[in-house]
Amino acid sequence: MTERKPPGVSFETWIDKQIREATERGEFAHLSGAGKPLPHLDQPYDEMWWIKDKMSRENLSCLPPSLVLRKEAEDALEAAVRAPTEAALRRILTAVNERIDAALRTPLEGPPLNLAPFDIDEVAGKWRQEHGS
Repeated sequence: MTERKPPGVSFETWIDKQIREATERGEFAHLSGAGKPLPHLDQPYDEMWWIKDKMSRENLSCLPPSLVLRKEAEDALEAAVRAPTEAALRRILTAVNERIDAALRTPLEGPPLNLAPFDIDEVAGKWRQEHGS
């Protein structure tokens, strides 16, 4: 027995038609990520995944500015210690010191900064000892 389509009901919905026509025009041919597995499938489910993903893509933070600067200072010091040259070390620390100085003049929102500008000469001296310069 063959099943008959009820009158007035289309086998191809409007949405299906739009997808089929777009496919025929090649509009799905060069999508980034096409044919690749979905990211984060191997990680436990997190109901806030989409918020975290959007914040990451847009480089947003929910931390108060004072804590963000503390983290930036910590990362800058690590990067300076690993810098390939003393000049690079000085550029990294000078940039973060400028931000710390500005925050000390005009306090940032959040908990107290509790930072002082880095002593660039001291850090550079340790760098020279480790690199034999």
